[in-house]
Amino acid sequence: MNTEQTSGRRLIKTTSIVSGMTLLSRILGLVRDAVFARYFSTSLVMDAFLVANRIPNMLRRFFAEGAFSQGFVPVMARYRERHDHDEAREFVDAVAGTFGIILFLVTLVGVIAAPVLVAIVAPGFIGDDGRFEIATLMLRFTFPYLFFVSLTAFAGAILNTYERFGVPAFTPVILNVVLIGCAVWLSPLLDEPAMALAYAVFIAGLLQLLFQIPFLLRIHALPRPKWALAHKGVRRVMTLMLPAIFGSSVAQVNVLIGGIIASMLGVGKISLLYYSDRLMEFPLGLFGIALATVTLPYLSRQYANESLEAFSATIDWSMKLVLLIALPAAIGLIVLAEPLVATIFYGGAFTNDDVRMTALALRAFAVGLIGFSYVKILAPAYFAREDTRTPVRIGLIALGVNFVLSISLAWYLTAIEFAGSHAGLALAISVAALLNALLLYRGLKRDGIVRHSPGWKKLLLQVGVANAVMWGILDWLNHPLAWWLDVDALTRIGWLALCVTGGAAVYFLVLLSLGMRPSNFMMRPH
Repeated sequence: MNTEQTSGRRLIKTTSIVSGMTLLSRILGLVRDAVFARYFSTSLVMDAFLVANRIPNMLRRFFAEGAFSQGFVPVMARYRERHDHDEAREFVDAVAGTFGIILFLVTLVGVIAAPVLVAIVAPGFIGDDGRFEIATLMLRFTFPYLFFVSLTAFAGAILNTYERFGVPAFTPVILNVVLIGCAVWLSPLLDEPAMALAYAVFIAGLLQLLFQIPFLLRIHALPRPKWALAHKGVRRVMTLMLPAIFGSSVAQVNVLIGGIIASMLGVGKISLLYYSDRLMEFPLGLFGIALATVTLPYLSRQYANESLEAFSATIDWSMKLVLLIALPAAIGLIVLAEPLVATIFYGGAFTNDDVRMTALALRAFAVGLIGFSYVKILAPAYFAREDTRTPVRIGLIALGVNFVLSISLAWYLTAIEFAGSHAGLALAISVAALLNALLLYRGLKRDGIVRHSPGWKKLLLQVGVANAVMWGILDWLNHPLAWWLDVDALTRIGWLALCVTGGAAVYFLVLLSLGMRPSNFMMRPH
């Protein structure tokens, strides 16, 4: 068996492990969001919590999952391939100490400056309705999550470079379990029930960090932190991180812009965008992020070893899998938007109107799902080659488009008194993601980094026909929204499961009938 086929099997195996762990986390995430919907719906306090939680989570995407991982992993891969164990260990210790202290200082400033941060991220909260005050109080408890989860991501990046992908992928489960527990059992005991969610974020962050330590000890990779800003490896990571802070997180900046505008559209708009975004993030996190997590270390090692053919083959393989999964997922979200929202969120404080408004935004987000997915695998192709400037330039273009579209659509839809004005913000984010992915792809194609294997035209035809048939089946199985709202919960769950499994079965059966086989997705020599 040649090296590329072996790499392909290993990538499939590790992606499956990460996807399995991520599936568990995402299922619990849906349970968590269902609990949020039934207990807090689209209320003022839910808006406040989402803003208080968004600030450290946005910075987490910058410092942890985004820029840090994409700056640290390539350098760590180079140390493992080209340096001895002691030098690699010294590098990890220096990164742990240096970034740990920086993160602590950032966290301290964030807690002190909580009112200022809320005013910036949600200017529409400033007023007499109480959203500003409760969001500020919540942020003082949620902001330390940035410190805990960034160190957790650092530990996870170390484990990933040692090909221990399952542990970091499982860790988010802890956050969901703690949030569900606090919402159900702690919130009824408090004078302000929603504060239980802020407390839960703090507790979960600490537990996630502690969970990683035994696994680092097992592979003898627990860092011994020390301040070493002058260390060559630390400086290289910082050099890669600074532009990547923006380049890898354009989607989050776009969501932030949408949140700022949504805060000025009235109570509940932030919550509606949150619930719809969480449903869109389910397939994205299950496959797109899992694939990107596994692919980056492989790309980094291939580039460090100057295996350019394998590097190109890995990107080509990843693009095929994303097309195969993301496109039908997007169609499923568009066709089944109302059934999904009704089945998962409807009930308790979550009303009929909440279902309709959330479904509008979900359809708008689904339009950009394939763009979000491709960004997750195309951006690492730049970061693995330590090129962080190009994604920044592309990200600036996408950000500008999102800003103009968000303002324009929000103004227009508000002017015509359309209750779904928040859906315009979701659509703007989706368009920006599609543009981002297209420009990233064009750059890789122009530089000769992406060289497609034979069979792409046939693959596009097969996937196109299978999706068209699946769309028809889903539309035939679906019912009007009134039916979904009138039937009991078990009937909703059963019929939605039938729609999802039936649509997926038809999709893959059509692909098989058109000649597609699993062997088509084995990487071959170029």
